[in-house]
Amino acid sequence: MTTLAAPTPTHLKEDPWEMARSQLRRVAELIELDDAMLNVLSECKKAVVVSIPTRMDGGGVEVFEGFRVNHNVARGPSKGGIRYHPGVTLEETKALAMWMTWKCALMGLPFGGAKGAVVCDPKSMSLGELERMTRRYTTEIINQIGPEMDIPAPDVGTSPREMAWIFDTYSMNKGYSVLGVVTGKPLQVGGSLGRVEATARGAAFVMREALRKLDQPVRGRRIAIQGFGNVGRNLAKILAGDGALIAALSDSAGGVLNAAGIDVDSAIAHKAEHGVLSGLPGTEPVTNDELVLVDCDVLAPCALEHSLTAENADRVKAAIVVEGANGPVTPAADMILEDRGVLVLPDVLANAGGVVVSYFEWVQGLQEYFWKESEVNAKLNDIVTGAFAETWRLHEERSVSLREAAYALAVGRVAEATTTRGLYP
Repeated sequence: MTTLAAPTPTHLKEDPWEMARSQLRRVAELIELDDAMLNVLSECKKAVVVSIPTRMDGGGVEVFEGFRVNHNVARGPSKGGIRYHPGVTLEETKALAMWMTWKCALMGLPFGGAKGAVVCDPKSMSLGELERMTRRYTTEIINQIGPEMDIPAPDVGTSPREMAWIFDTYSMNKGYSVLGVVTGKPLQVGGSLGRVEATARGAAFVMREALRKLDQPVRGRRIAIQGFGNVGRNLAKILAGDGALIAALSDSAGGVLNAAGIDVDSAIAHKAEHGVLSGLPGTEPVTNDELVLVDCDVLAPCALEHSLTAENADRVKAAIVVEGANGPVTPAADMILEDRGVLVLPDVLANAGGVVVSYFEWVQGLQEYFWKESEVNAKLNDIVTGAFAETWRLHEERSVSLREAAYALAVGRVAEATTTRGLYP
């Protein structure tokens, strides 16, 4: 039996948990949050670490490490994705859970924030190994999740497939199907139309509203997108369909560049055939580090945390940064971009479309009544554009960044709910 230790996480350039808490402390001063409330919101309600022994195809057993973290439940049950990545850490999972709390509050959803993770490389595992690991992980955290307690969803390295396994494992243990235990499920087992594209669609809605404030159309804008997973791929498709020019794309292995525009459908087909974007005909190679610095109107980091740091933020050429990923801009980079007049659309606003439609799926599952895709997209647009309008209004009234405005609204709502409920006992 082999226990797998977490390798050094190469994508994390600073402590994400301290980064998340520093963002909270900064907004606490802005909204004059008292020390007692800051102490409460600065900590996670619960963090569970589990070992996940898994039978591998070769007959041996490897033991993976898994986490499930609940940050806050003042506004309702916690909600958050499950990440499979070889470099994920408990501190990163805690930060992601905190960001989920603010994201749900900003969108006005009756959820708190949570996050789960397994330290593994899903790309190197067989389908059978992934299923056995996922089902064992679900069993290990089964007392932590539930439709009225904590509702997982997909994240980096997971998909509707893994959500179906979690749904089935949980339901088999309960003895009946529990549609609301997880969101992001396949349509055949209670998923929602529009869920797969929801995070990207929400980002596109926010970008559209920001450009409208600047009196600029989406059509003709040059877009660079880092990350070609669910968010980056669908964002590229949506924006290209709106007439934007996709100048650069990348996946974990590297990227491609064409100043005249990349054909997104060709990029998707090439990725499906070869497993990487590299070598796409009609493009030049570009690294992930180079992609964030290409000449473009809008940069959308849709991969992992810490794409923009103090080391490269002063060389970003984009006028707008859309945080399709969670935490891609460090606090130091934030200040540099703000000083340079770069408009950053923060993650708690820009990539909240996924949790919004996860909420819709949860509601549909509880009611066992499902909506048309046009209804889902229309409701998503209403919520996301409403949150953008509130954030922009505070941004102008207080002369603060959009991140500070978004956090001020979100943290204020969670603090108000905490005060209203009181401390027990």
